[in-house]
Amino acid sequence: MNSFQRNAVPVLLVLMVIMVGGFVQDTKGHPCGSTFFSALVQLIPCRPAVAPFSPYQPNEACCATIKALGQPCLCVLVNGPPISGVDRTLAMQLPEKCAANFEPCM
Repeated sequence: MNSFQRNAVPVLLVLMVIMVGGFVQDTKGHPCGSTFFSALVQLIPCRPAVAPFSPYQPNEACCATIKALGQPCLCVLVNGPPISGVDRTLAMQLPEKCAANFEPCM
């Protein structure tokens, strides 16, 4: 990989996050939106706690995000397409681990 390619990857990632972030507000006013990618972007602070075989508990930033965004964001993520490096069972446990009283995702 040459230096241009190494520098282009972070720039493309930032642009993708900005583009997806622009669609985060849906017509109902919910901060998560209704798409899988907007939920995924919002829940990035939880990534270490949901990696397969992760020994980590959700950190304060993850729990604050879970509580602020609510059950709809988590359900969009849990019910969406598979995500490499994310254990859905651990993701479904986030509300309990963060002391957020959500209904289970259907």
